Amino acid sequence: MIVPSMSSEDSSDEIYYQCQRCANCCRWPGEVVLTEEDTTRIAAFLELSLYDFVQRHTALRLNRQGLTLLAREDGSCEFLDGIDCRIQTVKPEQCRGFPNEWTFPGWRELCEAIEVRRSRSVQETSRSDLVSDPEPE
Repeated sequence: MIVPSMSSEDSSDEIYYQCQRCANCCRWPGEVVLTEEDTTRIAAFLELSLYDFVQRHTALRLNRQGLTLLAREDGSCEFLDGIDCRIQTVKPEQCRGFPNEWTFPGWRELCEAIEVRRSRSVQETSRSDLVSDPEPE
C-alpha cells in the first residue's frame, strides 16, 4: 500500500500523514532495511566505525539482500527508548518514509499520525514540512 493517496472527495487534494511520534511503528515486528547511506550516517552519529556499527547493531536481512537493524525480543527497534528514538535525527530512510511512502497491514489502527489534506498545487512542498522530526531533547 502506498500513501499519499488521492482524496475521494476532491481529486485536487492529496492526503499526507503528520507523524505524532507515538512510536507504535517502531514496535511493529519486521525488518528495518538499511541503505548504505543509512549505515554510514548512523555509524557516524553513534561515533562508531562502520565495521563496529554493523557488528553491534545490524543483521543480515532474511532475503540476504542487505542489512537490517537489530530488534529486541518483542520485535521493537533496539534504538527505541520509551517513545523516543535514540537516532531520530539520522533514522533510516524506511523510518522517515512511514506512513507517507509505505505502510503495513493494520497500520491505521496503531498509528496516531494526523491526516493532512494538501492541495496538489503545493505538492512541491518538502516532506520535512509535512512530517515533524523535532530534534531530541
